[in-house]
Amino acid sequence: MGEMNPLEYFICGGFGGVCTVVTGHPLDTIKVRLQTMPIPKAGESPLYKGTWDCLKKTVTKEGVLGLYKGMGAPLVGVAPIFAISFMGYGVGKQIFGPPQGEHYRIPHYFAAGAFSGIFTTSIMAPGERIKCLLQIQQSATHKLYNGPVDCAIKLYKQGGIKSIYRGSVATIMRDVPASGLYFLTYEGLKDYLTDHGKTEISILGTIFAGGSAGIANWLIGMPADVLKSRLQTAPEGTYPNGLRDVARDLLRKEGPLALYKGIVPVLLRAFPANAACFVGFEVCKKFLNYLFPKSSS
Repeated sequence: MGEMNPLEYFICGGFGGVCTVVTGHPLDTIKVRLQTMPIPKAGESPLYKGTWDCLKKTVTKEGVLGLYKGMGAPLVGVAPIFAISFMGYGVGKQIFGPPQGEHYRIPHYFAAGAFSGIFTTSIMAPGERIKCLLQIQQSATHKLYNGPVDCAIKLYKQGGIKSIYRGSVATIMRDVPASGLYFLTYEGLKDYLTDHGKTEISILGTIFAGGSAGIANWLIGMPADVLKSRLQTAPEGTYPNGLRDVARDLLRKEGPLALYKGIVPVLLRAFPANAACFVGFEVCKKFLNYLFPKSSS
């Protein structure tokens, strides 16, 4: 990504994040619905038979806009989340990077990326909680929440800040290793495609590296994400011991494969959404370099 100052990372990361949400939110809605659907009783059919069945039923019952439920929360939060994540990555590169004049290697990229995951939890956890609760609402006439703000107010009245931040531990368990692999994959592929920065990366190269980074991110982060979604959407008091109870209940009733519930829409979303993120990042970076040539690295 070149040598960029924290403000440049912040601006370009935020723009990339907006591109990610607009591109990937519909499949994120399907992912959450698959992860949180009720376990069918003996002889009953599951609410959704899979990704395509969930997509069909959602569009049939709620229209195309049903796929964009809960997008207000991530749109409001995503710019600062991605901005802070990319800025944290830039700081991490300064802390964990190699001696001056040497190329970055796998441990440097991974450590810097993992460091960035810590930065985002304070914003990510409440936004994810609100998003998930809005996404699982399927009745147009008996809605518990009338939008992100109404959801946040009701959660606060129900259990204070603790209720809003439910799932923070699961969020950080997901984001630290996943962010490490995310930035490592993008930077590693970019180094390969550009011979360590000797040439400019093409738009197709950015799409490939960014999309691959998104897939790598979710392959390692999916189990913690499933546990997080279960915890954040469960009625108050369902899991008194938090994440430990969620994991025990899920493994006992559904087995370890349940930790990858919703993986199909996640991977279908991951490539285009994260390709859009890094394309947005690189475009924004070039735009800033055009406006302020002296900041070009």
